[in-house]
Amino acid sequence: MRVLVIGAGPAGARCAVRLAERMPGAEVTLAGAEAALPYDRVALSKLLAGDATIEDLITHPLPMLQSLGIRYRPATPIAALDRAAGEAVTARGERLPYDRLVLATGSTAIRLPFPGADLPGVVLYRDMDDVRAMLRAARSGGRAVVIGGGLLGLEAAVGLAHRGMTVTVVHAVGWPMERQLDPAAGALLTRRLGTRGIRFAMPASTTAIEGEDRARAVLLADGTRIPAELVVMAVGIRPNIALARESGLPTGRAITVDDAMRTADPAVFAIGECAEHAGRCIGLVAPALEQAEVAARAIAGEAAAWAPRADAAALKVSGTAVWSAGEIAPEDAESITLRDEAEERYRRLLLRDGRLIGAVLYGDTADAGFYLDLITTRRSVVGFRSALALGPAFVREAA
Repeated sequence: MRVLVIGAGPAGARCAVRLAERMPGAEVTLAGAEAALPYDRVALSKLLAGDATIEDLITHPLPMLQSLGIRYRPATPIAALDRAAGEAVTARGERLPYDRLVLATGSTAIRLPFPGADLPGVVLYRDMDDVRAMLRAARSGGRAVVIGGGLLGLEAAVGLAHRGMTVTVVHAVGWPMERQLDPAAGALLTRRLGTRGIRFAMPASTTAIEGEDRARAVLLADGTRIPAELVVMAVGIRPNIALARESGLPTGRAITVDDAMRTADPAVFAIGECAEHAGRCIGLVAPALEQAEVAARAIAGEAAAWAPRADAAALKVSGTAVWSAGEIAPEDAESITLRDEAEERYRRLLLRDGRLIGAVLYGDTADAGFYLDLITTRRSVVGFRSALALGPAFVREAA
């Protein structure tokens, strides 16, 4: 069997490895658009901050791939799919045949369509080339503006500040990382990053970028003008589904798949950020790797089904651990809050009908597994509610 995996990110590389392990006689080809070996995209922030080298980020060295019999094709962007012929067509016109195809094309970074968004010195933050561009700009020091206060935006801000740039984060919401943190935890994180010299403009909307050479400025809707030699746009991602859509595969926000990660074409699978399962898309590495495992088992002829778990994000921003899971901003929930200003520790638990439905932890995330289990199993917490915010040790004592 010839299996072609398009996309050499974490999900694609994992799927290729598992296919080669499960199907020793198969011809597994892994095609990546970037020239690099498969690397850990999550660790790009370490490269930006100077805490890791490019070699440190490599997850699948070439000898490892070759030992498994995987044919690795770097710098091989795929331009089209010919599903009737069972072939993928590269940008150079080469045809790669397949019996089974796995689309692991991930997402593309969004570039906001305001004036000046495509000026030199305005970069996205998605891949290794983006980080290289930021590092080149940071050598000259100066000022940087990061548009977007989500995780990627904050990682870029911390890394550039570490490199000696003066950094301002422009974010549309009143606190950073609003998808993972509530306002109180966001305020704690803002204060912490402020000690690193990072400034914030929140809530604020960018209307344009102007300037020539290195004399640029970010213009905000309220008339504020922020000078910057470098502008980083980290405002979100969009599933990369062009190949699937143009080949006639059903798509919504992403490529529609069933529990086995199979598309409407039984020979084609989709995993990771480019896949849409039961109306939902994922944006975290852990579930993407789970989907890669499921697709590999299904292609190998084994029973396989992916079942999503409660959304959980375990992150570390500027050395501070943050974690959240489930519903963090429900309108109809009760909340229990524990806050220690001196230690910069915070936890907020959301309950409905005597069950934990969401949690936000900041500073101390040691009890994350305990809360995630309660959210996932929907176990009643009525009997130990008074001790719930103190963690599992106190819950056992209360019980």
